[in-house]
Amino acid sequence: MQPLPKAVVDPAKPALKLGLDVHLEFLMAVAQRDHAAPQAPRKFTREHLVAQVRKWVAEGLTVFCVQEACGFGFVLHRELVAAGAQSFLITPIALNGKRKTDKLDARALCLRLSRWVDGNRDELSPIRIPSATEQHRREGTRRREFLTGEIRRLANRGHGQVAEYCHVKLMHRWWGPRNWKKLATLDPWVLAVLAELRELILAVEAQLLKLEAELIAQVKDQPRPKALGELTLVILDAEMCDWHRFGNRKQIGSYTGCCPGEHSSGGKRRVGSIDRMGNGRVRTVLVEAVWRFLRWQPGWKAAQRLKVKLTSGTALKKKTVIALARQLAIDLWRWRTGRCTLEELGWVAA
Repeated sequence: MQPLPKAVVDPAKPALKLGLDVHLEFLMAVAQRDHAAPQAPRKFTREHLVAQVRKWVAEGLTVFCVQEACGFGFVLHRELVAAGAQSFLITPIALNGKRKTDKLDARALCLRLSRWVDGNRDELSPIRIPSATEQHRREGTRRREFLTGEIRRLANRGHGQVAEYCHVKLMHRWWGPRNWKKLATLDPWVLAVLAELRELILAVEAQLLKLEAELIAQVKDQPRPKALGELTLVILDAEMCDWHRFGNRKQIGSYTGCCPGEHSSGGKRRVGSIDRMGNGRVRTVLVEAVWRFLRWQPGWKAAQRLKVKLTSGTALKKKTVIALARQLAIDLWRWRTGRCTLEELGWVAA
């Protein structure tokens, strides 16, 4: 298992903790030296902050930085690490209740970082930073998701135009060669609008087909269980980044977000809907895969244990599928890390 990031404290060097509230235009930083009071917030540009951190490291300080993970990727994190700092990213959290400003958030992050470095591990939960290679591989599957969504939006726009101006219903994949010939009787103005949409759809589809061929080539010759498609396997491998980073079944099960929520007090215990705390893309792919496994893998041992629930009504069957999605992730983890074979899981190879 790959351990999560930890702070390395050198007692011989003074420590400087930085809480960073990051924006594209600027960064708000609050610094704390050792156990002194936090300093006043300061506004930096990214280049200025990296240069300042490099200067602090040259002066003999051990610099710790923390920021919330957001849509800005890991560029700043990697630059801070290259400058000599120990940088950590955490999932976004509510820091100051109903009061939120850049200065307050940076100060709250700095104080949490200080307590975390001192040994209180409940203050922060740093996330694992993917390597550049893992990030690029994951971007391929996410770009496929984006292109698929763009085709759907453009197609729906065509359906809406024809429904509004012609009061007729378009056929599925109306931009295909055969269906397109059948639209010659439409109003010329509407047909011209559809022609422009069709050009965009065909261009995006060409990109999508090329991308899918590249993704499938990554697992083309690898063994896989029946009902687990090549694209599904590529998506799971990309989103997991590294199957070996999970040390036990609880970690991989929690990452799916399919664990039941719980509200218990005293002698009462109430289990509710799933917490959805993990990777949403992984959860979606797993649920789709479970329905295929139920059809094409009748010998799947996990499904056999829940056979009664799967035949007890629609509502219970859907809940059972969610439970099987979590179990499927665990079984795939066992298989991809070499802990067991397809036959031991009751699976038939594709």
